[in-house]
Amino acid sequence: MGSKHIPGNRAQNPVSIFIVLGLCCFFYILGAWQKSGFGKGDGIALQITKQTDCNNVFTTLDFETHHNDVPIIDSSEPKVKVFKPCDDRYTDYTPCQEQDRAMTFPRENMIYRERHCPPEGEKLHCLIPAPEGYTIPFSWPKSRDYVYYANVPHKSLTVEKAVQNWVQFQGNVFKFPGGGTMFPQGADAYIDELASVIPIADGSVRTALDTGCGVASWGAYLLKRNVLAMSFAPKDNHEAQVQFALERGVPAIIGVLGTIRLPYPSSAFDMAQCSRCLIQWTANDGMYLMEVDRVLRPGGYWILSGPPINWKTYYKTWKRSKEDLKAEQRQIEELAENLCWEKKYEKGDIAIWRKKVSAKSCRRKSANICKTKDADDVWYKKMEACITPFPEAASANEAAAGELKKFPARLFAVPPRIAKGSVPGVTVESYHEDNKQWKKHVNVYKRIIRLIGTTRYRNIMDMNAGLGGFAAALESRRLWVMNVVPTIAQNTLGVVYERGLIGTYHDWCEGFSTYPRTYDLIHASGVFSMYQDKCELEDILLEMDRILRPEGAVIFRDEVNVLNKVRKIVGGMRWETKMNDHDDGPLVPEKILVAVKQYWVGSGGNSTSSDE
Repeated sequence: MGSKHIPGNRAQNPVSIFIVLGLCCFFYILGAWQKSGFGKGDGIALQITKQTDCNNVFTTLDFETHHNDVPIIDSSEPKVKVFKPCDDRYTDYTPCQEQDRAMTFPRENMIYRERHCPPEGEKLHCLIPAPEGYTIPFSWPKSRDYVYYANVPHKSLTVEKAVQNWVQFQGNVFKFPGGGTMFPQGADAYIDELASVIPIADGSVRTALDTGCGVASWGAYLLKRNVLAMSFAPKDNHEAQVQFALERGVPAIIGVLGTIRLPYPSSAFDMAQCSRCLIQWTANDGMYLMEVDRVLRPGGYWILSGPPINWKTYYKTWKRSKEDLKAEQRQIEELAENLCWEKKYEKGDIAIWRKKVSAKSCRRKSANICKTKDADDVWYKKMEACITPFPEAASANEAAAGELKKFPARLFAVPPRIAKGSVPGVTVESYHEDNKQWKKHVNVYKRIIRLIGTTRYRNIMDMNAGLGGFAAALESRRLWVMNVVPTIAQNTLGVVYERGLIGTYHDWCEGFSTYPRTYDLIHASGVFSMYQDKCELEDILLEMDRILRPEGAVIFRDEVNVLNKVRKIVGGMRWETKMNDHDDGPLVPEKILVAVKQYWVGSGGNSTSSDE
């Protein structure tokens, strides 16, 4: 493979650094280079190229003596397939939310903004390029406020939302002042008002849902209060909302309240909000509010700021009649009452309701209760205008979904679903053992990749989260983990949320609902054993490459025969790999494969052609 040096694009081309020093130095140099926070050949990396002794390099990415390099496959196997770069027009490719495909679907109930994945014959089998000038994002917390323009080169929001203080363009960066449509004084001041009603400060509220999140400033500013928000917005004419959120280091996903249930379990969130999200809460017999109720924990809070709240002040600005807005608010009040939500606060533009803690504390006049027995069976399942029943509770004062300890104690406390025996095959004892094992695994990962736990890896994904042990062992304010529970795995996502973590359901035979280059580190434990007879491993690996940042890392944990197949495929994907023995030594058939994605950009920059 050849390389090109583009003057002015990098201080020094990393490919040439790796060639000069040899593969033995690769991971060490990459680690220090990443740690510096620039990723474009900065001074620290240049000094290392002059000083590094290749006989003593693995201090950043450290393969200890008991982690032996396991051979790939027999040399008689066919030659590795080399994947070429996709055309530059695919820089922001999101396979299941592409605009051209979306416009072929009905606009009614936002169907066209939902997931519509390409058929097998239309899948791309190439590598998604980064835009020219792509730079490793700022470290948290600076990333909350600043994003490189080159990484998300879209200015439309700076024009459309200029007066609302969402985002500003300054030189070569975007600045996020923390403003929003309904919080012109900033997200901090808005959250302070919410905290006068909702116990945000004491750890009672840990998980939150932001529907129609914009650039996710609400979620961004909740993080310093140790509240973890799952934010979502559609991929629409407000270009790159979710992309901005993730580039800032804030959890977010492409999504919409349409006709399909949200990809979250029941009783998941301690708090949910709509800040001028423009969702028609009274449409379809209140179906969307009923869906929020499904994912809101008993005792949880719902915040509505924006229309129709404070309609007396804004009806002229909104170009709506007093009668329409008054009727809309009355309908919302009636729906909330039927859902057993008690109004706790209304002042100015904000109203707050609290969901009752159990059915025994709820006195409904009448209700259309959902007949489905599994409120967590949601993947591609149609939303219905029915109310999810409360879980069973012994008394009116007992929380129906079970009592949760305040965070961070709830991270390792026994989750109610496990205590009640609701997760088949999982006992209190096996839960504790799972935590013990993941603490051990994560300690090994940290010895192999010294950047884990630093500000370099902010956005992390666990592709097969199980009980959330990996994320719990990593827990730090420096990072967050998107815990994915595959739709073909045991449904444990409710446990993940009860621990104060966040995540989503997903089928890895399809594209994930995110933009390219949104995760710094991906963890894949048992994923490829699970899917090897379900779909092409190549497709899953190409999707991982799409969502992984340049210079990002992947940790695979799986059977050695499966990892050898994986290693062969990624050999043609511009990834550098190293196979390691299991924590307990070389006799264990499960191995650890670590990979790092090389830095390269589209043909407008210092890309190298796959067939050179």
